[in-house]
Amino acid sequence: MESIFHRMSVRKFEDRPVEGELVEKILRAGMAAPSAINQQPWEFYVVTDREVLKKLSEMGPNVRLLENAPAAIVFAAREDVPLPEFVPLDMSICVENIWLETDHLGLGGVMMGLYPMADRQAIATELCGMKEGLKAFCMFAFGYPAESREPQDRFDESRIHFVK
Repeated sequence: MESIFHRMSVRKFEDRPVEGELVEKILRAGMAAPSAINQQPWEFYVVTDREVLKKLSEMGPNVRLLENAPAAIVFAAREDVPLPEFVPLDMSICVENIWLETDHLGLGGVMMGLYPMADRQAIATELCGMKEGLKAFCMFAFGYPAESREPQDRFDESRIHFVK
């Protein structure tokens, strides 16, 4: 539970690579996510190439941080799934698993949406050289944090409703 309350968006990273074994742990956490009828609609493109990160960062102001991130995961959604209407939900759960494991490992990260912006999805899909039948869904920059702050308590009792 600690990672749930400690996790935050980290947008500044130390200039050092993330070890391969940590990347594997992060990806294992993502693949452990539940999905509709276990369709597991995800594939992952781990980007450490500086030029690709720079090109991805040029899509807009909210993704500029990619230029200085040591790594990013571009989440690819498979189009050949039995319940495509559940893919956004499945992918979101997967992202959260990855984010929580990233925090647990002492790293930091931030998710950047691509879906449902077809133009940005197409750019990321092409830049990562995704195979046919895949479409970029979102991006997750991660690395060793170069910033810290206290987590926010977002609990708001007024948003809880009991149906009896």
